[in-house]
Amino acid sequence: MSAEAADREAATSSRPCTPPQTCWFEFLLEESLLEKHLRKACPDPAPVQLIVQFLEQASKPSVNEQNQVQPPPDNKRNRILKLLALKVAAHLKWDLDILEKSLSVPVLNMLLNELLCISKVPPGTKHVDMDLATLPPTTAMAILLYNRCMNQMQQEKELTENILKVLKEQAADSILVLEAALKLNKDLYVHTMRTLDLLAVEPGMVNGETESSTAGLKIKTEEIQCQVCYDLGAVYFQQGSTNSAVYENAREKFFRTKELIAEIGSLSLHCTIDEKRLAGYCQACDVLVPSSDSNSQELTPYSQVHICLRSGKYQEVVQIFIEDNLSFTLPVQFRQSVLRELFQKAQQGNEALEEICFKVCACNTVRDILEGRTIGVQFNQLFLRPNKEKIDFLLEVCSRSINVEKASDSLKGNMAAFLKNVCLGLEDLQYVFMVSSHELFITLLKDEERKLLVDQMRKRSPRVNLCIKPVTSFYDIPASASVNIGQLEHQLILSVDPWRIRQILIELHGMTSERQFWTVSNKWEVPSVYSGVILGIKDNLTRDLVYILMAKGLHCSTVKDFPHAKQLFAACLELVTEFSPKLRQVMLNEMLLLDIHTHEAGMGQSGERPPSDLISRVRGYLEMRLPDIPLRQVVAEECVAFMLNWRENEYLTLQVPAFLLQSNPYVKLGQLLAATCKELPGPKESRRTAKDLWEVVVQICSVSNQHKRGNDGRVSLIKQRESTLGIMYRSELLSFIKKLREPLVLTIILSLFVKLHNVREDIVNDITAEHISIWPSSIPNLQSVDFEAVAITVKELVRYTLSINPNNHSWLIIQADIYFATNQYSAALHYYLQAGAVCSDFFNKAVPPDVYTDQVIKRMIKCCSLLNCHTQVAILCQFLREIDYKTAFKSLQEQNSHDAMDSYYDYIWDVTILEYLTYLHHKRGETDKRQIAIKAIGQTELNASNPEEVLQLAAQRRKKKFLQAMAKLYF
Repeated sequence: MSAEAADREAATSSRPCTPPQTCWFEFLLEESLLEKHLRKACPDPAPVQLIVQFLEQASKPSVNEQNQVQPPPDNKRNRILKLLALKVAAHLKWDLDILEKSLSVPVLNMLLNELLCISKVPPGTKHVDMDLATLPPTTAMAILLYNRCMNQMQQEKELTENILKVLKEQAADSILVLEAALKLNKDLYVHTMRTLDLLAVEPGMVNGETESSTAGLKIKTEEIQCQVCYDLGAVYFQQGSTNSAVYENAREKFFRTKELIAEIGSLSLHCTIDEKRLAGYCQACDVLVPSSDSNSQELTPYSQVHICLRSGKYQEVVQIFIEDNLSFTLPVQFRQSVLRELFQKAQQGNEALEEICFKVCACNTVRDILEGRTIGVQFNQLFLRPNKEKIDFLLEVCSRSINVEKASDSLKGNMAAFLKNVCLGLEDLQYVFMVSSHELFITLLKDEERKLLVDQMRKRSPRVNLCIKPVTSFYDIPASASVNIGQLEHQLILSVDPWRIRQILIELHGMTSERQFWTVSNKWEVPSVYSGVILGIKDNLTRDLVYILMAKGLHCSTVKDFPHAKQLFAACLELVTEFSPKLRQVMLNEMLLLDIHTHEAGMGQSGERPPSDLISRVRGYLEMRLPDIPLRQVVAEECVAFMLNWRENEYLTLQVPAFLLQSNPYVKLGQLLAATCKELPGPKESRRTAKDLWEVVVQICSVSNQHKRGNDGRVSLIKQRESTLGIMYRSELLSFIKKLREPLVLTIILSLFVKLHNVREDIVNDITAEHISIWPSSIPNLQSVDFEAVAITVKELVRYTLSINPNNHSWLIIQADIYFATNQYSAALHYYLQAGAVCSDFFNKAVPPDVYTDQVIKRMIKCCSLLNCHTQVAILCQFLREIDYKTAFKSLQEQNSHDAMDSYYDYIWDVTILEYLTYLHHKRGETDKRQIAIKAIGQTELNASNPEEVLQLAAQRRKKKFLQAMAKLYF
């Protein structure tokens, strides 16, 4: 180090930190530290962030004395900032992959324009009119970089309108510039940090060293051509979607890129080409524009399939798929996409393709079962009405898709299981015989398995009489009545079309009058409050139809198939309206519930309010006073939850009829919750409803005590867990709460249960929650409350609320407090840190003091202490409003710390703690650690003579880095 540099460094270390009004990146330049900063393993900020900062500062508009906004001035400061940005890009070796992924389009556009400017590209001159071969190497390279980037950026979706307009105008010219670059036969050079310094310091060097053939970073001709070919190929491929002839150009460029990569090697520093992506492009071009000099034998399976689809040779596609079942060459996703394309053409009116769709689907299904996947729905639908031709083809595909002599046991087992399932799914005996007598079936299944299969078939239908060996007269056996009934019942189970269900039931009742067809499937379930009314219908056909329509509708609603559920309920409503006002109201109630579920699962997810007619129907249900109407409890729950979720608090508090509060416990609970939400912003004296809600919940969580005399004559106390003291059971309350989504309502309920949990006398660690002060602080009869059930409820509620919004810091703090109270300190730290992270952009901003209160910090300190992370304890002691030196010093005295100890010293900003550390390490003779502590004290930004703002900035920066390090450790 020179004497001048040494004096400069000494002066730097002794003076206070640069005041905050001076930009830190100008400080880097002033101290000549930019190159040193960029050479770090993990510089902070990262190089790309430096580019953004430099250019944003350089492009800031100025304000004159008349307070008028002026363009950024062309002064020395702004020129230096632009040069800094270019130097950082040069440090990154002008890697467009990094720059395009990390910079926004306006910033990247500004950077490249500055590169053109400093490279002396004449402004206003079209690049397409310039002869690249006659330009200086760095100028030509700057033009190439600009036009390569323009072609990539035109595919972005987030461009501003002005830049988008410019790019559209320049796109064709940029392509011509890049095509011209392919004709260059000389190496080019790109600016480095050194050449940029020369340009800045000595403008006279522009025509000298900075533009000579030896300046800058050398880019070989082959590397330039390879990168430009790849970029042009990508552009042409994108344009091919609107002009298929351009795919030929893309193919030429991509295959030329492959040749050049083979010449220069894939480890070139200046060619950033994703070779896997390039291979995909080449394969796609092979399919879209197959080479004219290749015969059909040399084409890939992809190309063969594509050519067959374009020429309408669909049978050849089937043959290719059958052959592929042996080789497993074509991906399953590609085969499925071909089937979807054929289905679309068939649905457009090409009936001839229906047979092809089945054949392709059969080929795909056999491929699936060979690879151990389940049979798709499409195959089951297409095989719903089997015939001799379909079964013959399926057996042919199975035979040609497996080489029995060479196949593994797993492949044979998969094929055998498939053939058995096909047999069991067939109702027609002649089709069963076709499969069971096939050579492949006999080869793959042992005699015992075939006998077992016959026994299963006999049990399924008493009239089935199968033989293991072929029977010549078997095809003449007619289908029996029981087989026809079984087929219809099978269709009845599968169908969700109400008119088809009605037709099947009419056919079944025409064949037999002894059966109750609502019992065909044990999965058809109707609530007991409805089943009594439905099964009381005298007409058997009507009874079966109403029961099945309702059961299927409820099932569709459960699995969120709302369109089919609506069809089934509408048909059932139309049917019962003719003869039963009671069932009509039942169906109207169920359709209301269905509409609530439909909205909540659809538009409600995006926050769109429900239509006014739906809200009116919910009010109508709540106010309904029809006698003898069977009602499901879940409908009332959902209606009240719906009103709370959409903040209909005015209705629940002021407009709900008085009789409802007495007769419907959910309305009573909803009214109390709505009123508490409404009164929450007011003074504490006005929160009378909160006290009423508290008493209702305490009653629900109370237990009834019973006395029982034992055999020894002693009297023991028995607590009844689910008592009837309240307006509903605790399990019912919990079920209702889990239908709520409104954050304020959930926060109020959660704080109520937290307060109830904290009231118990033996509580050691309180749980904190928002709005906890609105609840009473005591209960007259503590013994009556089941606090064990309350604790379980709190845990379940926190789990549910965090599933609704995992980024609510208040709920995260509650979860952390629960883990803290149950001695799970690592988990508690996880949630304390997560609560801070979500409200500070992962600690890039200061954590609000109402989140990290002194109580939270003290609990974090205790967690770290009990986990033997004593250095972390000392650092956290600085976070308190008044630094806890006693705890910090005591923790630093511990020698069995499980954390990184001295590597955390950079996060300490309190000089007193750092001085204590130097004393402690000196006392222990720990020279290396003492030096680390001394180095931490010597940082200029911790100098006591610095302004208060600088000291606060230093503390905030260390807080951020420490909390981020903790988060990485505990997340």
